[in-house]
Amino acid sequence: MTTTEPVDQIGYDAIEASGAVAGDFRDPYPELAERRQATPIQRGDFIPDIPRDPDGPDVFTVYSCELVSQVLRDNRRFSSQIYSEVMGPVMGHSILEMDEPEHRLHRALVSQAFRPKALARWEDELVGQVCDELIDRFAGDGRVDLVRNYTFPFPVQVIARILGLPREDYPKFQRWSIELISVGWDWDRGIAASQSLREYFKSVVDDRRRHPQDDLISDLVCAEIDGHQLGDEEMFAFLRLLLPAGAETTYRSSSSLLYCLLTNPDQLAAVVKDRSLLPQAIEEGIRYEPPLLFIMRSATEDVELGGMHIPAGSAISVCMGSANRDPSKFEDPDRFDIFRDARQHISFGFGPHMCLGMHLARMETRVAMNRLFDRLPNLRLDPEADDVHVHGLMFRSPKELPVLFDPA
Repeated sequence: MTTTEPVDQIGYDAIEASGAVAGDFRDPYPELAERRQATPIQRGDFIPDIPRDPDGPDVFTVYSCELVSQVLRDNRRFSSQIYSEVMGPVMGHSILEMDEPEHRLHRALVSQAFRPKALARWEDELVGQVCDELIDRFAGDGRVDLVRNYTFPFPVQVIARILGLPREDYPKFQRWSIELISVGWDWDRGIAASQSLREYFKSVVDDRRRHPQDDLISDLVCAEIDGHQLGDEEMFAFLRLLLPAGAETTYRSSSSLLYCLLTNPDQLAAVVKDRSLLPQAIEEGIRYEPPLLFIMRSATEDVELGGMHIPAGSAISVCMGSANRDPSKFEDPDRFDIFRDARQHISFGFGPHMCLGMHLARMETRVAMNRLFDRLPNLRLDPEADDVHVHGLMFRSPKELPVLFDPA
């Protein structure tokens, strides 16, 4: 079997590292449901073993869809600035940690690179090509692990090509993206990855200033609103954010969608037969198994939330995974059902910080699924596979997806 082993020249296995970041927690949803039913907001952190300063601020966790939406909408009382402490040391000063009005200006600048016209061009010229190149390597084998050989490598290759970066650098970007988000567990490795990315992107940005090309970095270099352009450090911060945001989450959401379809073969058959069902299947997959279960905010002032007093400066853990399974919003929420009535999920966030790349993620996933269904007839989970499941607590996805199909 020909495989696309994502192991670089120093023996670093990116999939193993990604699995370590997610952790071994199998199913948090029953406990999330118990806590949400008990009270929509609780003092304390749901995630065990996260290092906290004993003299630091109080932590509150929000579980209900109503309160999660309320927190994410209210950028004034619930600030994103907390990410300057959590991710700022590795990302730099990115839009992730900005509040209004700074956030609005920077978002407007970088969003110019994600115009619908650009998305359409990437879909036609780039994303499908990446998917086909990967499928070519195993289409004749009749069996493959779709995580290691497809869903894991394809988003980082898409991002790297959109940025206009050389093919030989793809493994480095996969490694760096994982090392960035693992900074809470391995500080030195995360900081080193951040510096490596800065040095790398500096040479690319300097080149694009002199010689603009038809790529996203050139778009960022040229972007301007009311006379304001992105400085180098602002650009480096966005590019460092784009790697894990654009590659890590898309790999996890597409992997989980495939797991849900493969373990519900009647729904898989319906989507394969009628591709117009694919957009709603993508939304249901990301509702049912979002790639990221928690995000953070901090209270800028004393506030009442869900009947509980939240002191100024408190950290708010916003549980999108719980909000997406709230029965007050979704009927029978613990069932994967691509035919359910459409309701807005929280997996892309909500309010001012709603995911900038969500349209790109949806397009990538749609193309990746269509190419897979077109080229791998009779796709099914390998019946001999041992205990295939979605895992993780902060980040979630299956470690592997061993499948069988009729070879080309």
